[in-house]
Amino acid sequence: MVTDVNDIEAILAITNTDVDGLIHTVKDNADALFTWDYEKGARPALNKLYEKAKVSQWNAETDLDWSTEVDPEKVSAEMARSDYRGQYVRRLMDAPDSPVAHWTDKDWSQYSVETVNHRVSQFLHGEQGALLCTAKIVETVPWIDAKYYAATQVMDEARHVEVFAKYLDTKLDGHYPISAHLQLLLDDIINDSRWDMTYLGMQVMVEGLALAAFGSMHQMTTEPLLKNLLRYVMSDEARHVAFGVLSLKEYYDGLSVSEIEERQEFAFESAIRMRDRFLQQEIWERLGVDARRMIPLLLAQAPEENEFQKKLFAKIVPNCRKLGLLDAGDGMLRKRFTEIGVIEFEHYVDTGEEYEALDELARDRATVGAA
Repeated sequence: MVTDVNDIEAILAITNTDVDGLIHTVKDNADALFTWDYEKGARPALNKLYEKAKVSQWNAETDLDWSTEVDPEKVSAEMARSDYRGQYVRRLMDAPDSPVAHWTDKDWSQYSVETVNHRVSQFLHGEQGALLCTAKIVETVPWIDAKYYAATQVMDEARHVEVFAKYLDTKLDGHYPISAHLQLLLDDIINDSRWDMTYLGMQVMVEGLALAAFGSMHQMTTEPLLKNLLRYVMSDEARHVAFGVLSLKEYYDGLSVSEIEERQEFAFESAIRMRDRFLQQEIWERLGVDARRMIPLLLAQAPEENEFQKKLFAKIVPNCRKLGLLDAGDGMLRKRFTEIGVIEFEHYVDTGEEYEALDELARDRATVGAA
């Protein structure tokens, strides 16, 4: 269990040791489950998601205009003007012993470019993690309705990997390897033998935070190709998180107190790893900034002022509340989310309801098909 979430040495001790390799191997301990109960629709909410997913498939090659000219510096400069984290970093110029105190306009421009490259790179790597995890869910979940839906998500995730890789390769100027914190979390999710932990780690935590991050970037940019790409991806992701919430709520109702406490601990540790991913370790290293000096300044920001962190957890906290994880047992998860300043989001709309509003593509395609 994480005790000190702001332990700098512990944060920096997590490093990516195989950045030069093309293959990363993780032991998958799960059993593949067959079910002979083929009754479709036994879980109506999951069946509804499956039906929506079937009419919401889009083609990355033909539904997006890849002929769009993109100026990476213009895109990054535009995002920098409304990026909460970037604005806070700029204010650190006046902090005592600040490592960015003497940055020039050129340095800030490069930081903005690197930030966009880093975020889109992590989107790409996270989507491959989702691809592997969802394939694992098809194997391990015992319900046929969940297997059906998860199979459609495998296709969604493959498409997301495709579009982010193509945008990085053809429209931006650089790639980043996977964040060590994201890699560690994905490894743990894949390594765990229990199917519901795959759901919790990927469908609720990683996908929930990703949905918030996509939404934030979608608001910050006017670049038409990226904006359209993100809108398509968000329509899929909202269903994915709803799938996790709907499936786990039924399952968690039957778990013991000790089993729920284990899920609470995993949810919080996952949240902290996702937070640490956005401390931008890799960017500071590339820009020649000592991360040991910069990260404490980022962590020192008051929770009530940390709009960047709040936005990222706006999806995770209400979903944990709907799953009963906030107050189960002694309310440990509520206490921990309070400590990091994100408990205020508990009554935001959970993604089990929100996907209806985001899934406009399904209605559009259904209308076209009927015509």
